[in-house]
Amino acid sequence: MSAFTADMASRTRELLTRFKLPTVAAQLIRRMTDAGQDAALPTLLQVFEAEADERAQRRTERLLRASRLPPGKTFETLERARVPRPVLAKLDELATGEFLDRADNILCFGLPGRGKTHAAAALGHALVQRGHAVLFSPTFRLVQELLAAC
Repeated sequence: MSAFTADMASRTRELLTRFKLPTVAAQLIRRMTDAGQDAALPTLLQVFEAEADERAQRRTERLLRASRLPPGKTFETLERARVPRPVLAKLDELATGEFLDRADNILCFGLPGRGKTHAAAALGHALVQRGHAVLFSPTFRLVQELLAAC
C-alpha cells in the first residue's frame, strides 16, 4: 500500500467537494489519521476516483441521449481523406470546445452530399465527450419547430 501524500489528500478533498460532501471533505483525512486508520486513505481515494469515473460516464451517456446526435456520425467514421485539409484543421480546433467560451456560432454550408451533417455531428459527439451539452437538429426540423411555435 502506498503512503498517503499531500497530493492524494488534496485530490480526496477535491473529489469529495465535487460530490457535494463538504463536511466529509473537511474532516475525513484528519479523523482517519487521528483514529490510526491512515493506511486506508489510499484505498478510499481509489474508491472516490472510481466514483468520479462512473459519474463522468453516466453524465456523458445522459448528454449523448439528450443531444439527438446521429449515432454513427463521429470523427472515427469520418472519411478524413475526403475532407479538405483546412476544414479538418478547423474541425480539430472546434472539437476542443474553446469557441463555446466565446459564444461563437458555427455555420455549415455547401452542396448536398459533401459531409456537412457528418462533420457537425462528429463535432457534437466530440463536445459531448468533453462534457458539453449539445442539441443536434437538422435545419428542416428546426424550421418546422419554429413555424409550429408561431
